[in-house]
Amino acid sequence: MSLEYPVTNGVAENGAVNKAALGIVFAVPIEADAFARRASGVTELEAGGLVFREGRVAGRGVAWCVAGVGREAAARAARRLILGHRPRLVVSAGFAGGLAPDLVRGSLIRAARVTLPDRSQELRLSHAVVTNGRDLTLVTADRIVTTPAEKADLRAASGADTVDMETFAVAEVAAAEGLPCGSLRVISDGAGQTLPREVAMLARPQSAMRRLGAAVGAIGRRPRAATDLWRLWEHAVVDGRTLAAALADLCGSLPESESVTP
Repeated sequence: MSLEYPVTNGVAENGAVNKAALGIVFAVPIEADAFARRASGVTELEAGGLVFREGRVAGRGVAWCVAGVGREAAARAARRLILGHRPRLVVSAGFAGGLAPDLVRGSLIRAARVTLPDRSQELRLSHAVVTNGRDLTLVTADRIVTTPAEKADLRAASGADTVDMETFAVAEVAAAEGLPCGSLRVISDGAGQTLPREVAMLARPQSAMRRLGAAVGAIGRRPRAATDLWRLWEHAVVDGRTLAAALADLCGSLPESESVTP
């Protein structure tokens, strides 16, 4: 079901505040797909060129959005998600790069804090998400870090264990709204792994058709890219399932929150 979703100050035009126990911001569809398949009673809501989905997972109301890559896109989606659904907890979810050598591909990461590359700002993340394991720091970068040398340099500069491009922005928006924010990430590439150079190009904001054209062009220029990108996609499917299971467990651990009409 798809509905128009004009929202002002958290209230839709029909007067309802769509409350959710959990609000999730993903960057790209493959991060969200496996989680979406776990949801029941899903409704699609459109706002500001973004599609928000709400449903139930593990008996809890949840709302989520695929925002696009980068801090600006993540902040924009987080603001609208909070205005429209007033979740008790906001989570930045998806894939991340490993900076610490012992974080292997496929590891589930629950960071305790998020920082910027120059350490100029740092935000604590919700203990509701950080339930066990080591005390990890996540750094939000402005570009995809593709080579072992770049990852080592970023680790030295930031002191972080893992890197993404969205969590700081989501946490900053949540903090401004007085809401806790957590991060659930799966390591998609370890510290010693080099990503295909085409990844940065394909991650740019663009339509599905334009992205397909870019992929075809990349393969034409470098035939080996077909194998590299296919392997990356296969890993992403598996990592998406790992992420979905962790998010479902988190949903089940939260107190319920129902929709209300003011």
